[in-house]
Amino acid sequence: MDHVSVLGAAPHGILCRTLQGHAHWVNTMALSTDYVLRTGAFEPAEATINPQDMSGSLAELKDKAQQRYDKVRGQGPERLVSGSDDFTLFLWRPAEDKKPLERMTGHQALINQVLFSPDTRIIASASFDKSIKLWEGRTGKYLTSLRGHVSAVYQIAWSADSRLLVSGSSDSTLKVWDAETKKLAIDLPGHADEVFATDWSPDGQRVASGGKDKCLRIWRR
Repeated sequence: MDHVSVLGAAPHGILCRTLQGHAHWVNTMALSTDYVLRTGAFEPAEATINPQDMSGSLAELKDKAQQRYDKVRGQGPERLVSGSDDFTLFLWRPAEDKKPLERMTGHQALINQVLFSPDTRIIASASFDKSIKLWEGRTGKYLTSLRGHVSAVYQIAWSADSRLLVSGSSDSTLKVWDAETKKLAIDLPGHADEVFATDWSPDGQRVASGGKDKCLRIWRR
């Protein structure tokens, strides 16, 4: 069992830092800049219902992607959050310190997934304890628990505007949560068995889910 998070320097794979603290294996990790790295030059705020090809030269697109990254990152370093079978999360600043910024406790079972909101203000964690917990994205301070699933929560995904969070569960449902009110917004039944995977399209228009019923389902916002 590996109880540590390891960082390597690309492209040579040189070990540059080992982050220790978890008492059991690490299931999931997320960077505060994951979403902007995923979307690059694509600006969700400019998205339309009908997909549009991006215009501009490669250099222009690279410049736009860099501008979006710099804006999301801000003046501080990237943050890393990790979730473990030991029921805890750790918040790190891996480029600056091997010691955790915060140890985040409260879950009563193993943690399946952690995810920063696209604006990096909130961390969401999904657990076998049937709950999703929200944490302050810079300090790791506990904010609230989202309860409604009656079985393990496997995966979560944020909307592009960071206002909504979708969760997929062993109870065969997806649920959409309002990040501002901290309450259930929409219940999405439809799968005939456990929902193992879910994601929100970068344009914010659709949610995709996959489950044990061998089906992929697409949901319109």
